Parts: sequence; structure tokens; C-alpha cells
Amino acid sequence: MATSIGIMDGAYFVGRNEILAWINARLHLSLSRVEEAASGAVQCQMMDMAHPGVVPMHKVNFDAKTEYDMIQNYKVLQDVFNKLKITKHIEVNKLVKGRPLDNLECLQWLKRYCDSINGGLMNENYDPVERRSKGGKERNSKASQKNSKSLQTNNSLSSPASSNGVIGNKISGMFWTSSFRTFLQLCSVFMTFFSFSVSGTKQGKQGGAADASLELQRLKNEVTDLKLSVDSLEKERDFYFAKLRDIELLCQTPELDNFPMVVAVKKILYSADQNDTALAEAQQIVSHSINNHQQIDFE
Repeated sequence: MATSIGIMDGAYFVGRNEILAWINARLHLSLSRVEEAASGAVQCQMMDMAHPGVVPMHKVNFDAKTEYDMIQNYKVLQDVFNKLKITKHIEVNKLVKGRPLDNLECLQWLKRYCDSINGGLMNENYDPVERRSKGGKERNSKASQKNSKSLQTNNSLSSPASSNGVIGNKISGMFWTSSFRTFLQLCSVFMTFFSFSVSGTKQGKQGGAADASLELQRLKNEVTDLKLSVDSLEKERDFYFAKLRDIELLCQTPELDNFPMVVAVKKILYSADQNDTALAEAQQIVSHSINNHQQIDFE
């Protein structure tokens, strides 16, 4: 069950474009950034789709803009988790800040959970727009008319900050790669516009057009180099992910579960801290085990 997936699970390597496409298709929205789901309303409605009738939609504020209103949505979500006996911890203080990586991780988990319900099949009788409107009318008739737009403007109230050391550098690396792809897309748009401008240059400015053509070629070469770098980074990421995944599977072997070294390795693998406490604790476990063996040998 997705309620207890490990941090090295493939669910946390689903790209944000795939996550956004999944949310938009299921809920009939048009989110363009994961930060736009920071209010918690999207998470509540996805759970409402997966478990009809469990989420009190009249309590979900789709027009939440302040952190206080967002926290109320997450309280609703936490109550739903408690009803369903889901042990997933919601890091509300991080999510309401609108930081991309924190919200991406939350949505990655949510997708994995929803995919585990009924094989990920969508409830054909579920009308997301009607459910949002119904909940909004019970809260405020005016809010119901602009709930969809508010989902897309929540992020304007919180500045996206860079997140260092969010549960494993794997997500950070993926976000860095996605940033490269965004840059490449912008370069592509720029070159298309630039090429159009050059083609419309008058014959009397052939010298300037030639210089522009050289600059365009230089930009194309840079984009090609960046694409190669992105491909190389993705291959390197996948390589190390496979290694870590093998280590995790080995550590989950029942016969090895209580070995001190295995306990120490899992301590590091599953640590969500942004400091070296996990490494220090792992070293203490190993040192304690070695000292015990030395005492036994001495006796």
C-alpha cells in the first residue's frame, strides 16, 4: 500500500509535468506549477475522488490564499487520513510556503496512493467541477464562482524558495533537470521568434541579418550542448537510483533486518533530516555493535 512507501520508491521520481497532467485531467483544472496546489484543496479533492463521501467538501476552501486558510484545508485532509487509517505525515508548515520540491513530493505520494486504489481507475460518475461548486456554495456563493482560478493564483502569495536537502538529493536532482528542460524550451521559443525576425529583415540590412544568423547558430549549438548534458545527468541519476534501490531491497530481507549494519544503512536511507544526525546515529549503532563483539571476544 502506498501509505508506507520508502523514500527510494519509484513514485518519487515521477516528473512534475506528469503530475500536473494527471491532476488537470482528473479534476478538470489547468495548473501549470506544482506550487499552485499548496493550499491543500487539490489533495482533498483527489481523496474525495478516491473515497467518495469521506471528504467533507463543504469544509474545503478552494479560495484559500492565506496560510491560515490553507492550514484549515490540511486539517480536513489530516482528518480524512485518520478516518482511513493512513499513517502519512503531512508537513503542513513546509507545504503552505509554496516551495516547489515539498509540494512535488506530496503530490508524488498522492498519485501513488490514488493509483493503488481500484488500480488507478477513475470514478466515471465523479464530476470534479460539480463537487467543487457544491462545496463552494455551502461556504460562500461568491467563492464558488472563482474557486478554479484561485487554485492557480495561490502561489503568488508565497515566494518560491530553493529547498536544500529535501528528503534525498534524488528529488533535488530531478527538479534541477526539469529546470534545464524549462530553459531549453525557453531557448526554443526565443530562437523561433528570432528566426522569424531575421527572415523579415529587409534586404538593405543584410549585414545585420548575417550577424544575427551567426548568433542564432551559436545559440542552437549551446542548446544542443545543454540537451546532451541533461541526457547525461538523467542517465547518471538513474544509475545511482538503481544502486540505492538494490541496497534498500537487500536491507528489507527479513533475515538481515536486525543486523546492526543493516539498521545503520536504513537509518541513512530513510532519514529526512537536512543535517548529519542520521550519519552520526548510524556510526553510533555500528560502533556499539563492534564494542559488544570485542567485549564478548575478550571474555
